[in-house]
Amino acid sequence: MTAGTRPGATTGSPLEPDRTRPPFLRRGDTVALVAPAGPVDDRETAMARALLESWGLRSRTTPRLSATYRGYLAGSDETRLADFTEAWLDPAVRAVLCVRGGYGTQRIADRLDHRRLAAAGPKLLLGSSDITCLHQALGEALGLVTLHAPMPSCRPLHDDEVTAKALHAALFGPSPGSFALDGPVLVPGCAEGALTGGNLTVLASSLGTATAPATEGRILLLEDVGEEPYRLDRSLTQLRRAGVLRRAAGVVLGDFTDCGPPGQVDAVLRERLSDLGVPVAAGLLTGHGPRQLTVPLGARAVLDTDLRRVTLPPYERNTA
Repeated sequence: MTAGTRPGATTGSPLEPDRTRPPFLRRGDTVALVAPAGPVDDRETAMARALLESWGLRSRTTPRLSATYRGYLAGSDETRLADFTEAWLDPAVRAVLCVRGGYGTQRIADRLDHRRLAAAGPKLLLGSSDITCLHQALGEALGLVTLHAPMPSCRPLHDDEVTAKALHAALFGPSPGSFALDGPVLVPGCAEGALTGGNLTVLASSLGTATAPATEGRILLLEDVGEEPYRLDRSLTQLRRAGVLRRAAGVVLGDFTDCGPPGQVDAVLRERLSDLGVPVAAGLLTGHGPRQLTVPLGARAVLDTDLRRVTLPPYERNTA
């Protein structure tokens, strides 16, 4: 099924080329754990390594992983940039996994050497929350599909079997063909386009920079955590004023965790998104909730509010 199958359908730009999907992992592969944002403690590192090793992967870390700077950064900008770059350039590393979010990726995003990173070949990038900035930076510059996913130290990945199975499938294959939406439909319709987006606050604070969200003809994913309704309103209004929302082919909403009374959150989302003239639906279980599905950003998808699903083309090829 494609967009245009019924009234109200919209479609993404036919000129946008498909992005490269990095090869799936195999048991025995090496993955790198990095902290490009907030500081990581020994417990989080141990949780991440234990999970990955239980899946048959080898995890690579450096002493920089436990660095701290100013109390809220995992080391200085130079430290975090060097650790991420070395991990990506390591020929033995097949995937780079961000251990946690927090804050800090925007401080290094403009200093990434895209030429060197591209020369290292396609690799999986995994993370969410503040890592949204890296998805925007590397997904666009390197033409890669990246994984908006729970970080390997986050509690749902260890407590919820569905969350763990979804990440395992995204890393090892086969990728899921669709995602169910268990929330309300704000605007009915059908739209097709590449998935983009992530954390609402990070996207809004990226406007005017090299990692500002490009949404024309795309399906925009939005989620957030710990933001009161008025702050969600502020970020959505900022995206509206910049034209980001009106250029999207559709909008799909993930979790808005600990963002105040659900009724108030729902009211803000409806008011700021219902007049865009594109399909808008909520209930994609991704973000910061107790269940966090892994979503391939940059992959083409169909948002169908009648089916209450986001559907992706099958991708089962493993060229690792």
